[in-house]
Amino acid sequence: MDVVVGRVAKAHGIRGELAVDVRTDSPERRFAIGAVVTTKLRDGSSRALTVAAAREHSGRLLVRFEEVLTRDVAEMLRGAMLLADTAELPAIDDPDEFYDHELAGLRAELTDGSVVGKVVEVVHSPGGELLELDRDGDSVLVPFVKAIVPVVDVAGGRVVLDPPEGLLDAD
Repeated sequence: MDVVVGRVAKAHGIRGELAVDVRTDSPERRFAIGAVVTTKLRDGSSRALTVAAAREHSGRLLVRFEEVLTRDVAEMLRGAMLLADTAELPAIDDPDEFYDHELAGLRAELTDGSVVGKVVEVVHSPGGELLELDRDGDSVLVPFVKAIVPVVDVAGGRVVLDPPEGLLDAD
């Protein structure tokens, strides 16, 4: 299974360097020289790329890949998602931290045990993380904070919600 570790924002410079929005807590590992990521392009195709260099610049990571030698090729990667194999992820020791892929598919239930839907994905927004839930075909976003999601039980296949009134109502 693959997990998103970054998204190509744009080409940078004339030598094929890419500005990447990082989506991993360990960019130094994911974008180390020689690391291989899989790109998922906007057209659905994918290809493996090998990191040749990476450096921080203006809140983003500038990455050069061995297979991307020109700005034209870099431009074709704009918007591509960068994926890594979840089998290579280090174990998390903190019981209150999770990888996004571990939450996708979990049953969402209220504190009384009634099922309200299923976690589709974790959405990373400027205001914080949100859980996207599928409620009978409707999409609902729930702030992923302890006050609203007091229990995450990956082994039990569930998250427990204690939402304020009206939060789960689909518009």
